[in-house]
Amino acid sequence: MNPFPRRLASVDAFRAITMFLMIFVNDLWSLKNIPSWLEHATRTEDKLGLADTVFPAFLFIVGLSIPFAIRARQSKGASRNSTLLHILTRSFALLVIGIFHVNLEDYNKVEAILPKPVWQIAITIGFFLVWLDYSPKMTEKKKWFLRGSGILLLAVMAALYKGGKPGDSSWMEPRWYGILGLIGWSYLLCACISLLAKDKLAVLTSVLIFFIGFNIADEAGWLEFLDPVRKYIWIVGSGSLPALVMAGVVTSVLYRQLTEKGKGMQSLLILGIFAVAALVAGFALRPYGGISKINATPSWVLICMAISLACFLILIFVMDIKGKQNWVSWLRPAGTSTLTCYLLPYIHYAFINAASSANRLPLALRSGGVGILKSLLYALLIVLITGVLEKRRLRLSI
Repeated sequence: MNPFPRRLASVDAFRAITMFLMIFVNDLWSLKNIPSWLEHATRTEDKLGLADTVFPAFLFIVGLSIPFAIRARQSKGASRNSTLLHILTRSFALLVIGIFHVNLEDYNKVEAILPKPVWQIAITIGFFLVWLDYSPKMTEKKKWFLRGSGILLLAVMAALYKGGKPGDSSWMEPRWYGILGLIGWSYLLCACISLLAKDKLAVLTSVLIFFIGFNIADEAGWLEFLDPVRKYIWIVGSGSLPALVMAGVVTSVLYRQLTEKGKGMQSLLILGIFAVAALVAGFALRPYGGISKINATPSWVLICMAISLACFLILIFVMDIKGKQNWVSWLRPAGTSTLTCYLLPYIHYAFINAASSANRLPLALRSGGVGILKSLLYALLIVLITGVLEKRRLRLSI
């Protein structure tokens, strides 16, 4: 097998496929009469739907990418401190966007000055202004004017925000930080650990085991003595989310180290055993809390970890070993401009929510198999638009 490259086609493909599926499952709210296995399981269900596997897959991919990103910066001469600052900056950006998004859920449509769709579009424009990948040909003065405009727009939107119920309104709160916020916290924790560990596999594996053990201990009620500090200091997702990220980190480092020693196939065997062990452990723990994404149970974590690892191994074999990469080229923008792809539906959904029900698609196009096809085409359309914007350098860079 060839020496380990700076980035793997399989990682980019996995990210693109996962983002496509994320757009698809996020659009399922608009459908009726679709199979329950496509949707999220409820809090009380012991069940794993397709939608329950997408977020953990993305966390796993975040972990896969961390060692690549750190090595890429080091190859350019970046110091550890500058890399740490980069990690902190990225995490902060994800937290900011996540907090704005999570407050959309509790928007007070009655007492707020702006209609919810207007506020939603405004904050999305603000995100683009602040974190757009501006052309190097643009003057620094113009860049900072646009970034400053975005910061001002977000500040104004935050000041105008009202959440809660009529008569009992509230201002913006972190709440559960939203999807991007959870990714931000998990990325911050695992990227800092990876930076300090310097690709020491034993250390990274120990941290992974710790996160899994912490999640199991919390589910079992063994950490109740820490309840007084839980509100102030806690591991995001009770260890579940960073466990998925760290599984990606361990996978990436192990695969690279063995591949560089000419033991690529051996690495696939070891990772395959890892996937089987995670799957078996996940089902073994199922009686203790069940499989639940909402409750972030150990069973959900381990089973999704196994699924993500298995998918990645298949993509390694197909794309990196066999060299068959063109079949996923149509999804590539979702892997290279991921955050842009994720944010675009927020603009579309704002317009949909602002429109009257009479202007929406008829129920026949939002039901059953036809509805599923509609959501698949919608996800594809978002990816294609992302590609068009990317060619015009209209993409976010965090």
